[in-house]
This record gives sequence, C-alpha cells and structure tokens, in this order.
Amino acid sequence: MRWNKQGLLFCPDGQSEWNQKKYAHVVCADTHYTDRIRLYYSARDSKGRCQASFIELDSNNLSTILYVHPEPILSLGAPGTFDDCGIMPTWFLQNGEEKWLYYIGWTVRNTIPYHNALGLATSKDGINFTKKFQGPIISTTATEPFFNGSACFLFDQGIYKVWYLNCTHWLPDGNLMEPCYHIKYAESVDGINWDRKGQVAIDYRDEIEGGISRPTVLIENGIYKMWFSARACTDYRTNRSRSYRIYYAESKDGIHWNRQDGLAGIDVSGNEQDWDYEMIEYPLVIRHQDKTILFYNGNHFGQSGVGYAILEEK
Repeated sequence: MRWNKQGLLFCPDGQSEWNQKKYAHVVCADTHYTDRIRLYYSARDSKGRCQASFIELDSNNLSTILYVHPEPILSLGAPGTFDDCGIMPTWFLQNGEEKWLYYIGWTVRNTIPYHNALGLATSKDGINFTKKFQGPIISTTATEPFFNGSACFLFDQGIYKVWYLNCTHWLPDGNLMEPCYHIKYAESVDGINWDRKGQVAIDYRDEIEGGISRPTVLIENGIYKMWFSARACTDYRTNRSRSYRIYYAESKDGIHWNRQDGLAGIDVSGNEQDWDYEMIEYPLVIRHQDKTILFYNGNHFGQSGVGYAILEEK
C-alpha cells in the first residue's frame, strides 16, 4: 500500500491554560454525520497534563476545519482516582443512540513516571460527556500488573472486541524508567466488563523493540487489518533512542496476527523542516467517502500536531 500525505491538519494555538503546551495526539473520530467528522484529541495543559477536546472537519474537504472546541470535554478525576493527572481519548464508538468515548486516564507515580488505565465516558450529543464510572474499566490485574493504554474497540460478530496496549515491564534509562508494552486482545458482551485471557495480538519483534501502541483495526473482505506504531528501547550499543514509526499487520480472526511491517506504506518526511520528519505514530484509519484515511501524529509524540494521508487505491 502507499499513503499520499496531505500535510499537517491541526495543532492547538496554546493560548489557553488547558492547551498551553499544545499537542494533538491519539485522535479518534466520530464519522456518523453527513457534513462533518468530529475528531477527538488531547492537548497538554501548563502542567503537562492531557486534556480532551475536539475539532470538526468538513466531510467533503478534510483539510477544512469547521470548528475548534474552546475547552476540555471532560474534567480530570478526583484526587486519587485513575484519571486525576490526565485524560486522553483513545477510541470513539457509536453504541445505539449513545456515543461512547473510551479514554486513557493518567496518574503520577513515585518509582516510575506514570500509570495508565482505560475509562469510559458517554454522551448523547458527542459534546457533553459523562464518565460512566469513577474508576477504570480496564486496569491492572493479577496477571497484568503494570498498566494499559491506547486501544481500539469494535463491535463485531455480536461481541465487543478490544486491542489494547499492555505494559509488560519497565527498564532503567539513565536516572529514569522506560516502559515496554505490546498489544493484547480481549472480548466483552457489554463493552464494559472484559474477559482478558492474556492473548497477545502484536508482540515484540526483537529484544530492541520496546513500545507497540495505538492499534487501529479495519475489517475488509473478512480480513482484519491493523495499523499500529512501534518504537525501540534505547539502543545501548549506540546510546541512541529510536523513534516511533507506523507498521501494519493482518489477521483472519482478529486474534492471531501476521506482522507485515514493510507494507505500512508511510514513513517520516525527508525534510527536517516538516512537522513529521522525526517520527510518525498513533495512527487512526477510517473509511470515508470510498477512501481510506489515515490520521497520525508527528514529531515529539504529537506536540507538532495531527495530519492525515489518503491511501492510494489500486
């Protein structure tokens, strides 16, 4: 496959306290309107905490931004809860008349920098959201003791399915700690309570790869297609950290996957002045008006904003 980049789409202006550090990372989309696409994202406030909001794109010209919501759509959690230090949307799901927004909650830790878990908020209009619970719906367990992050949620064949980031361990990186994570799979009858059996969907390809994140799955002609981002841990042989790239995998059942990294069809820009020349990550792939659209982040984990590309059809 080959993606034709359409350029940088949006980055917050940083004029408000809640988006002062900019960023527009880990986007998810509500495509259930005829005239627009609502794109949820997270910015970072003056303290570096993720805050959730959205923009609206012209359905007939995705480069045209119709509306920029001026404030966060969810409040940070009460002190001590799983989302008291940040909220990052990770997946939108239309569930009957309700709009479900799955999100990543952030807390600050002592021995490690942070902890993540997955929560759920619901809405009738896609603007005014209410948290379904004060606690997370996917968090640590006896067999998954670290953290869970970015995820793709689909309702398929009468059940809810999730592909989710799962941290397997932390590694020392100088005076800091660096997390390692891959992607697991689970199922649910209600989209809230998950039967997690430790099924690995996308695993590390070698001992250097350390971070596999942000799965996005399309089902076409009976084939499950996944785009995801991956990074390596610091390569201690060269003392150099490798940045994120976008990769691709396929599956016949959504459970057992075959990585086809060379088929991703997109890479960083060759121009050092571009917004995505250092890294590309956190893909979201949708079908829109008979086209396949890829939204993705660029330099510094999305601080440079979100852009998009269109798949070149055969």
